[in-house]
Amino acid sequence: MALIYAEIELINGEDIVLAWRFIIGEEKIKKIKVEMLVDTGSVYMCINETIQSQLQLPAIEKRKGQLANGSIVDYDIVGPIEVKFKNRRCSVDAMVLPGDNEPLLGAIPLEDMDVLINPYKRELIVNPDHPYFAQIKLK
Repeated sequence: MALIYAEIELINGEDIVLAWRFIIGEEKIKKIKVEMLVDTGSVYMCINETIQSQLQLPAIEKRKGQLANGSIVDYDIVGPIEVKFKNRRCSVDAMVLPGDNEPLLGAIPLEDMDVLINPYKRELIVNPDHPYFAQIKLK
């Protein structure tokens, strides 16, 4: 299967809360649109240090991640990040990859937003069974 990319809007979740509380104006909310690799083999969302810096996301904790070659590496976890795709949104934490590594949209945000890969069109789509709202399985 070919690689699938999607334009995703990432927003600093703490800024959203500050704007709701009228501590900052909506124009001060840090956000960025990025082309992310839709990676169903990755559980978490992964951003890079450049995105982390632009959104000014503080590290919450460190976690270990296993690379494809089997090696174990420590990564910073940042968040909350509001993730938007078309009429869908979710809030997640993300692992921070070094430098300008390619950001990955993993299984957790994909499931939470109820989006699917259309392999024929090679694109990310909202679930056609629920086109107007996200519906998740609770069992």
